[in-house]
Amino acid sequence: MAEAKAGAEAGGAGAVGRDPEAVSRFVEGFAAQLVEAGMPRMPSRVFAALLASDTGALTSVELGEQLRISPAAVSGAVRYLAQVHLVSREREPGSRRERYRVHSEQWYESLTNREAIIKRWEEALREGVTSLGADTPAGLRLAETLAFFEFIEAEVEGVMARWRARRDQTFGRG
Repeated sequence: MAEAKAGAEAGGAGAVGRDPEAVSRFVEGFAAQLVEAGMPRMPSRVFAALLASDTGALTSVELGEQLRISPAAVSGAVRYLAQVHLVSREREPGSRRERYRVHSEQWYESLTNREAIIKRWEEALREGVTSLGADTPAGLRLAETLAFFEFIEAEVEGVMARWRARRDQTFGRG
């Protein structure tokens, strides 16, 4: 009974009006899709559980109970997710417990973080083109890869501006 109450308060699998089995199927199914896309398994499960919670935030204990994983597994998953800017940690007021929160802007933050990585890759590719020679087959391959990343970088900015406008129109933000 205490587990169901904790889950309901957290907006997790035990949330009122929800079928815990259906929530679990979504979490595991979406996590499997994230794994297929290259995200590690445990961070995928934790991220999907946070997305599926009404509050968008759960404690380590709540995540462990819902996903049936150890505190160490939760900790490692959250560390990974924080590094890639998909979740943040926040202290519960008056407590030493932390809650892990997924934000409505998680995809924007993740893409923005990827943009910084792309910039670093571009610099490395520029150096590679110079080092290998722009007229060599390897240099040409690197130059084409560099051009692709420069194109993507320019396009992401426009895509994000259009997304913010659509989000504001669709969900009434402003």
